[in-house]
Amino acid sequence: MTATNGTAPANGNGDVTTTITAKAQVSLPPKLSYAELNPKSKPTEFFGPIGTTLVTFATPLVAYALFFSCNEVTGCSATASSLSNALNTIGNWPSAAGKLWDWKAVGVYLAWYAWCIATWVLLPTEWIEGLLLRDGTRQKYKMNGLWFLFLTLGVAIGVLARPGGIEHFTWLYDHFVPLYSAALAMSTLQALWVYAYSFFSGELLALGGNSGIFLYDFFIGRPLNPTLPGLPNWDIKTFNEVRPGLSLWFLLNISCACEQYVRLGYVTDSMWLVLAFEGWYTVDCYIAEPSILNQMDITTDGFGFMLAFGDLAWLPFTYGLQARYLTFNPITLGPVFSALVIAVEILGLYIFRVSNNEKSDFRNGKNPKNLTYMDTARGTKLLTSGWWGRSRHPNYLGDWIMAWAWCLPTGFNTPITYFYVVYFAVLLIHRQRRDDEACRHKYGKDWDRYVEKVPYRIVPYVVSWLAEIWCELWLTRAVLSLCGVRRSGQCSHALATAGGDNRCARRIAARVAPRNDNLTIESVCLKRLKDDDR
Repeated sequence: MTATNGTAPANGNGDVTTTITAKAQVSLPPKLSYAELNPKSKPTEFFGPIGTTLVTFATPLVAYALFFSCNEVTGCSATASSLSNALNTIGNWPSAAGKLWDWKAVGVYLAWYAWCIATWVLLPTEWIEGLLLRDGTRQKYKMNGLWFLFLTLGVAIGVLARPGGIEHFTWLYDHFVPLYSAALAMSTLQALWVYAYSFFSGELLALGGNSGIFLYDFFIGRPLNPTLPGLPNWDIKTFNEVRPGLSLWFLLNISCACEQYVRLGYVTDSMWLVLAFEGWYTVDCYIAEPSILNQMDITTDGFGFMLAFGDLAWLPFTYGLQARYLTFNPITLGPVFSALVIAVEILGLYIFRVSNNEKSDFRNGKNPKNLTYMDTARGTKLLTSGWWGRSRHPNYLGDWIMAWAWCLPTGFNTPITYFYVVYFAVLLIHRQRRDDEACRHKYGKDWDRYVEKVPYRIVPYVVSWLAEIWCELWLTRAVLSLCGVRRSGQCSHALATAGGDNRCARRIAARVAPRNDNLTIESVCLKRLKDDDR
């Protein structure tokens, strides 16, 4: 900065006026190149290329298997003979529900997707900015999902209110598999399109999906915020997250209830509970639509087959298994069991909503409960009390408890209808570990301090107890075997791979050298090697 100082003549009062002029020369950081913004990534997610390839081909088959192993033709028995009967019936299904492909269903699905886009364009909206991206820009998102849901449900109610409307609405149930096939085709084509287009568009890439290995990047997602030519503000990833699949799940459940009504002349209490629980979950997602902009799916993950298939095909056609089962196997719960199921739902919803509200308030600078927190070197704060002091992801616990409430109305005649509980547990555990890894990379040693304060991952105490057992097993293997590696660096890497639990690592250090509180994993390994050499 350069400055000049000059003295002007005195004014009429005899005062001296000084004029200062300055010329500022501000040096802005150079704009990063495309290669610098989008570095090559290592294929580590889902056990690398082999794991992502298996998941890419296996998950669509699992969705088909859930239908053909649980249906009104071959039953819903989790036995080898039942599955064999279902496999023999594929291709010769007595109704359109089990046909693998139907062009009319494809047309209906395309019309449905077009309806979702049209309402996104035309309905009144609120534009919200997303988080700051690494290229210095922010995406803007249209948040009119709740209007879309109200309009869609209004049209559905209009159809149901017409003479014969309930019978007509069973069409979705009667074309379940071909509709799923259409959604699978759409998600596959979308993933292929955005992958190919990302090489020419110059768009920002996801840091985890630029490995150069086709099947890996195709699954994980190469582009971060893909759009279509002519619709630059239409973020395909955010749109798919809450539009076509989520609302179609609700409509499929309504279709199942209509089919049950046509057969029985009434809707059972179990079906009403499934409709209410899963319907409210859908409505709540639209009410809290802006909150998805802070989720890892939007901020970090690329858009590839994982999200395209998960949003468009997996969610609506597997999450609705309970309603589909109750259609051909009606169950009356009675007031007592219904009350118990409702209590489970309320408990899960309470934990889910209160914990999310605590986090949301805290992020927005509010702290009505005077919750304690921990400062970090990044300048951000981490909650250490309330629900977030009980575990690092209490909202996942609430979500999983609600999953039980969705499955309990199906009774206990078959384990297949509890697939969602098992699948969702695996999903949440995997997601929590991804979050932990990202936070460890983001906060460094501060995250280790935070884990000391909040040691429980999802379920307080129970998971910690299991972790203690695992730590003991890992400790023995680590100290006696892994530290036998002749290079301390390799030993350190092996220990991190074995568990990645810093608390457990310190226990190993204490076991090897109980009087030294400052030993690191590497120094533990070195000491072990020296002891062996003696």
